[in-house]
Amino acid sequence: MQENQSYRLSVAPMMDWTDRHCRVFHRLMTRRAMLYTEMVTAPAIVHGPRPRLLDYSGIEHPVALQLGGSDPAELAEATRIADAWAYDEINLNCGCPSDRVQSGCFGAVLMERPALVADCLRAMQAETDAPVTVKCRIGVDQQDPETVLPAFIETLAGAGVRHIIVHARKAWLQGLSPRENREIPPLEHDLVVRMKRRFPELTICINGGITSLEQAQDLLAQGLDGVMIGRAAYHDPAHSLIGADALWGDAYAPDAFAVVDAMRPYIAAHLDGGGRLHQITRHMLGLFTGRPGARGWRRVLSENGTRPGAGLDTLDRALAEVQVAAA
Repeated sequence: MQENQSYRLSVAPMMDWTDRHCRVFHRLMTRRAMLYTEMVTAPAIVHGPRPRLLDYSGIEHPVALQLGGSDPAELAEATRIADAWAYDEINLNCGCPSDRVQSGCFGAVLMERPALVADCLRAMQAETDAPVTVKCRIGVDQQDPETVLPAFIETLAGAGVRHIIVHARKAWLQGLSPRENREIPPLEHDLVVRMKRRFPELTICINGGITSLEQAQDLLAQGLDGVMIGRAAYHDPAHSLIGADALWGDAYAPDAFAVVDAMRPYIAAHLDGGGRLHQITRHMLGLFTGRPGARGWRRVLSENGTRPGAGLDTLDRALAEVQVAAA
């Protein structure tokens, strides 16, 4: 997808959030942005239920699979398996600071093992024609980002990687929870901008603390190739994603009510297949954030979406809360 520059704006991989239902919802607000799966571990793909882990709707393209792991052979096997699903990009997680990830020796802890990361990337690239990319932090614990990040990027480039997403915060593997690691370490956007200037031949994208399209446009104007939005795209998706295609000169910008209507066939098919309403609508709670009736929308879906038999009538009742408030 490099030709389409889908990396100019992307939605971050977020555990328990960016599942296939969330990605379909986000795709209806932007036709251009790259969407990322939740991180899927290589062992899970090699040994687990592959269709459940890897299936997605064709409308999600461009869509990237994020893998977690640190064993080159296992990551190669997971990439070979996933290649049949035709993702537009395969991304290696070198940024997640959770205890669970550390215990498996992958995620942010890999920033302390650049040679191993290079081995993993070469093994993955041998199994797919899709771009293999990396998402990392600026450093971990007592590392000096000014020294560690450029050296890490050089190692990635030496392994053939051309596209790197940098979460512009350090990760503290000891002493901070994953949530605190998203909020407490200071943002160093300027450092990532300098990395783009230092490595102009690479596609360098930035993640961390970006909450609006205006902020994304400013970072792009500073020379970065792309911006990845995380929690803002989930909690306030209309503000973050509707109108985002203007970054590509595309006027596509449906209003939030049109997005709800466009979701109806997808929801109906999910319900007909035995799925539950809440599995989809939990991702839609923030759609009307900041608008009259938003609280009623969230309340109706939260209180009723999990009930047996909840269907499109529940969605209609929730939508009426917004429509009445706006009248």
